[in-house]
Amino acid sequence: MSRTEDEELAVIRDWWQRNGKPLLTGSALALVVVFGWQAWQKHQVAEAQGASVLYQQLLENSLVADGQADVGKVAELAGKLKADYAGSHYAQYASLLLAKVAVEAGKLDDARAELQAVLDKPADATLGELARQRLARVLAAQDKTEEALKLLAGDADQAFVAAREELKGDLLVKLERSDEALQAYEKAKAALTAEAAVGGLQIKIDDLAKGDA
Repeated sequence: MSRTEDEELAVIRDWWQRNGKPLLTGSALALVVVFGWQAWQKHQVAEAQGASVLYQQLLENSLVADGQADVGKVAELAGKLKADYAGSHYAQYASLLLAKVAVEAGKLDDARAELQAVLDKPADATLGELARQRLARVLAAQDKTEEALKLLAGDADQAFVAAREELKGDLLVKLERSDEALQAYEKAKAALTAEAAVGGLQIKIDDLAKGDA
């Protein structure tokens, strides 16, 4: 037997009371998620653009043709980058540049502090390794070569083995530990292609090998 029109309406009302509100709530929630995600993405893009502009200004003031960076301006821009975009790649790039400028000005303690801050919490592995190797060079310049070597102890990612081992070799030469230096240079060479292994690294190996002859 077919339903009457009133019965059909009653069924629809009953279904709506049971399902209509959850459907509306779910749809509203979905809209909030979608628009919230889009807003977050736009914020991320705007933030990255702002950091990029600041970093470009920082580069222009630190990498100048005559080699004389505007130290005050560099410090100002780097400080703003680190304050407004703390922990970001750009903020850590700023720290690396500040360290470079500090080294050029003979302010090794300042350079050390900047590099240590990046090393303590790097934004990625590459920035961490750059900070580690540059910090080791600063320590060596402060006659803390043993401390620098300890910083380079342990295994590095394959992409960084050659650079780290060559640096270890340089530090060991400074300490007059030629045999260990030669081992480090050979390890660096082994991590490179045949084409890349020629040049300065090979000269260092040859010089040490001649010394042992």
